[in-house]
Amino acid sequence: MNIKSVLESLMFAWGEPLNIGEMSKLLNMPAKYIAGILDEMIREFSENEDRGLIIRKFGNSYQITTKKDNYEYIQSLLQNTVTKSLSTAALETLSIIAYKQPVTKVEIEQIRGVKCSQVVKGLLDKGLVKEVGKLDKPGRPTLYATTDEFLRHFGLTSIDQLPSIDIEKEEKKAT
Repeated sequence: MNIKSVLESLMFAWGEPLNIGEMSKLLNMPAKYIAGILDEMIREFSENEDRGLIIRKFGNSYQITTKKDNYEYIQSLLQNTVTKSLSTAALETLSIIAYKQPVTKVEIEQIRGVKCSQVVKGLLDKGLVKEVGKLDKPGRPTLYATTDEFLRHFGLTSIDQLPSIDIEKEEKKAT
């Protein structure tokens, strides 16, 4: 079996970021071994300037994507496609979740000053955030965090790539 060929085919066929654990199960090989091969493939793809595709890593997932250099051509092709952008409320809520995760709805609402149930539901539906547990307090409120789809959507490989901010300073500005 040509493992690189199989991995490339899996990522192409899946279309979305494919988790290393899933690839490991499918190929019955250790995740660490597959990750090494994928890292090698990332280098190979990026070193060949003639290729229009690259492999990107999003947390523990990998995806075949197009090169940014070709964006204008792809955009022309897709110009008739309607894309939904995130509302200001969704971006604000997503920012709070990204910087304070894991976080509850009550904490988000305290920062934003408005209810956020519908906005959080929309972010869950889009796969940008996920439920990551329950807080050990009365009512057991749900904790939310960002997903690998969030990383992919914003072109990040890790949450550590978010610009740093002084959260306390920003909260004081808001009051």
